[in-house]
Amino acid sequence: MSQKKNATIAGIQQIGIGVRNAKEAFDWYRRHFGMDIPIFEEAAEARYMTRYTGDVVHSRHAILALNIRGGGGFEIWQFTSREPSDISFEPWVGDLGIMCTRIKSSNIEATHEFLSRQGANPSDIVRDPIGHEHFFLRDPWNNLFQVVESHSWFSKGPFTTGGVAGCQIGVTDMARSMAFYANILGYNKIVYDKEGVFEDLAHLPGGHHRVHRILLSHTRPRVGAFSELLGVTEIELIKVFDREPRKLFEGRFWGDLGYIHLCFDITNQDVMRKRCKSYGHPYTVDSGSSFDMGEAAGHFSYIEDPDGTLIEFVETRKIPIMKRFGWYLDLTKRDPTKSLPRFMLKALAFGRVKDKT
Repeated sequence: MSQKKNATIAGIQQIGIGVRNAKEAFDWYRRHFGMDIPIFEEAAEARYMTRYTGDVVHSRHAILALNIRGGGGFEIWQFTSREPSDISFEPWVGDLGIMCTRIKSSNIEATHEFLSRQGANPSDIVRDPIGHEHFFLRDPWNNLFQVVESHSWFSKGPFTTGGVAGCQIGVTDMARSMAFYANILGYNKIVYDKEGVFEDLAHLPGGHHRVHRILLSHTRPRVGAFSELLGVTEIELIKVFDREPRKLFEGRFWGDLGYIHLCFDITNQDVMRKRCKSYGHPYTVDSGSSFDMGEAAGHFSYIEDPDGTLIEFVETRKIPIMKRFGWYLDLTKRDPTKSLPRFMLKALAFGRVKDKT
């Protein structure tokens, strides 16, 4: 089957973060991580998501923010029709769902120093099971981030950080989860596969327990309009042995506080729908042929991983490149396997939000 007739994955488009105040969260992520390009900002009803919002259509305010250096974005998501629910327990390493977001850095020491000066209180720099430096920090709303070294970059920028480089996900059955992330999402490369108690997790809640951790990446370069911008990503699966893991969103709605989904930019929803169904993970949400997202438009869908973590697919149809000049790109008329010209993607930087001087 040719790639034009297949479903392609350009990379991690964004991680959804449920917050109480979207504008306040955007400002913090802009100043600390360089997520300063709002691709869209919209207030609307989440009418397709009632399966995960108590069979009620709720209203929300959402901002999709990117970093011009590359990597996935943040979909900063705020309920406006209800007060969002917070998690009722302290999340521990190995609990089920998205535990933390990986943020890419071109200079771990410089990023650590910058975030320390900003008062973000990062952990000490530690090394993962194969010696790569990284560190953790929390935003003001207790969301956990892992800053990792990366060699996958799109362009230069004012920050040493880029965008989303992956995430850490708690699972119950490692073999079943590995098959899911490999067969459906293309994470077929094992970067490391280790069991034990790990020093780099020791200061995290539950980090003293024995776990099985596997870091996955993809052997094939991603293809698609935004593939060069989104770059190489990694997903770490963690299974805890000596305790019963808890579901991070048990008894709560999609859109409540915390990491609500992991989203991939794709093409050909029809083929992806069939692929997911063939592997036993049918679509649970499908927006249909087109859905407006403020100044952008596309077709989105959701599936669940083996433990119920929500995976979103977005087939982007229209995106603003330079909103002030009315430059919007229609992606339906392009070869879905080719990246957009670099000058077009770099033009997104004209939309950067900067501190007022």
